[in-house]
Amino acid sequence: MLNVGMIGCGKIAQLRHLPEYDENPRCAIKALYDTVPERAAEMSGLFGGTPYPSIESILADPQIDAVSVCAANAFHASITIAALDAGKHVLCEKPMATSLEDCERMVAAAERNGRVLMIGHNQRFADSNRVARELVTSGEIGSILSFSSNFGHSGPEQWTGQSNPWFFDRNVALFGAIADLGIHKIDLIHFLTGQTAIEATAIVETLDKKFPDGNPITVDDNAFCILRLSGGAIGTVRASWTFYGQEDNSTRLYGTKGVLRIDDDPEYALILEKKTGECIRYEIGKILTNEEQLAGKKKKSGIIDAFADAILDGTKPISAGSDAIHAMKVVFGALRSSMKRETVVL
Repeated sequence: MLNVGMIGCGKIAQLRHLPEYDENPRCAIKALYDTVPERAAEMSGLFGGTPYPSIESILADPQIDAVSVCAANAFHASITIAALDAGKHVLCEKPMATSLEDCERMVAAAERNGRVLMIGHNQRFADSNRVARELVTSGEIGSILSFSSNFGHSGPEQWTGQSNPWFFDRNVALFGAIADLGIHKIDLIHFLTGQTAIEATAIVETLDKKFPDGNPITVDDNAFCILRLSGGAIGTVRASWTFYGQEDNSTRLYGTKGVLRIDDDPEYALILEKKTGECIRYEIGKILTNEEQLAGKKKKSGIIDAFADAILDGTKPISAGSDAIHAMKVVFGALRSSMKRETVVL
């Protein structure tokens, strides 16, 4: 049995981490902490476990085996490193950290303490993406020439139910849509292709979002990235908090033998269009949207189960910190590119 502590009890904990730990028969929620004590108490009533007065008290408890870090971005590294040094396994929400140095320190802490460190790149676990990766690996679309991947919705106000969420504050978030949504698609492109981005050309800006007083938010609400991969493919990743209509969480891979369409069709989660004219439609699960999560759809992301398996069975984590660091390098490179208005070598 894996005894788990929850650090941060906001929406991502409420809709993903806590329900999925609760449904896993090999996990037990034992401790909860939040900067708003009433929130931890409320989640304790729903999912069990005891509200703790501080992060330190959770990390000092020898009965706690692992923690989920669901705090604001600026605190990911310090909490994660402290937890690893206290002998806890860690599942940290994305983005991994707010500097490359902190990302590297997190990975080093996991290695130093012999503990599992996973990052919340949950798109690796979606059925459509897993099967797409298998098709790419087996050569169904040949060599990948280009790609496009989008993740956009109307913003974290919808997700959190708050008009002024911490996501908008540079002091605690550091970055906006590029690391909230774009990080998922950057990591996904790495996962699907087996390659890493080596160049980035990007525009990362605030186009529309405002604080309640009317001033622009202090992080980006849109990111437009052109990436060159280590295998030669060139493509785009777009992240946006200003898609004021239907959510877009789609990806296309264009190869020498065909095209893979992932989560861009209302009926089929994965479509393979071959150069020969043959079209294969896969009846597999579609990726869970924010709207569906907020509506209480009971669909697992898969990441909690994988985290438990990695600890209890010794399986290799699919979204290990050592893999996630590559996507963070792209985020930092895209930010430099946008600031300098030039292509950046990663």
